[in-house]
Amino acid sequence: MALRAVSALTWGLGGPGVGPLRSGTFLRCATQHRLEKMPSSIGFPEASRRPFSSHRILVDVDQSHGVATMKLKNPPVNSLSLELLTEFVISWEKLENDKSCRGVILTSNSPKIFSAGLDITDMYGKNAAHYAEFWKAVQEVWLKLYTSNMVVIAAINGSSPAGGCLMSLASDYRIMADNPKYTIGLNETLLGIVAPFWFKDNLVNTIGNRASEHALQRGLLFPPADALKIGLVDQIVPEDKVQSTALSVMSEWLKIPDHARQLTKTMMRKPTADRLLKQREADIQNFVSFISKDSIQKSLHMYLKFLKEREK
Repeated sequence: MALRAVSALTWGLGGPGVGPLRSGTFLRCATQHRLEKMPSSIGFPEASRRPFSSHRILVDVDQSHGVATMKLKNPPVNSLSLELLTEFVISWEKLENDKSCRGVILTSNSPKIFSAGLDITDMYGKNAAHYAEFWKAVQEVWLKLYTSNMVVIAAINGSSPAGGCLMSLASDYRIMADNPKYTIGLNETLLGIVAPFWFKDNLVNTIGNRASEHALQRGLLFPPADALKIGLVDQIVPEDKVQSTALSVMSEWLKIPDHARQLTKTMMRKPTADRLLKQREADIQNFVSFISKDSIQKSLHMYLKFLKEREK
């Protein structure tokens, strides 16, 4: 079986810049209504369900309550490959265009792992065009999550390092399984690299500057209790309660009038999204230049070799 490597590889790119948010980023959501009661489990009545899926993304929409559950399905560790990222964007746009959908619960179809991060095999031994396409897809997934008008709740049912942590950070609310074996964080420096500026911005907005500086410099991965303490996650619950808790929390969020919540979210997040949008092409070109370096390719080769040996 082909190895799907698990860690994120990124680089540093900073600098100021605020530009207009692209047209259509904050899409109009469903017709305004209030939700007073939600089901207590993930099993919705069959009559109200509308499932659809691709190879790597499973989606189940409960139209009666306006809530979709999206599961990452790229075993063994839900590595964020170009294929998964592309399927994610297509599925997300379907939900954005569904007028009945007001909220999304993002989770994993695999036990013990939410997502292990970007797929290193998409960053090794490929040409510049592939690297550019891959990084643009990474940007697009983050922008879709971070700027969505829908309520986005991350139901983190396993470890979530690097790119997995980024997807969680882009959500509105994060619930993590209370298992000390699971960890979450942006651990790029452990590979000798630096998280790009928009990773950093999202983290700073979530846990503050000093805690982010400490976490990013050391490449820290936090167990659930520590992640809760610094605000990296909002709630920790027993492993078998992650999904039901996500539904319960979603019901509270959906009691807020959509227009007020959406405008507030835009006000809070637009400056951060604008920084990437203004520098998006430069960000892609910097990634391509960085990842194409002989020294980086050699490091990736050695890391992939290490992972293969560890699997034996």
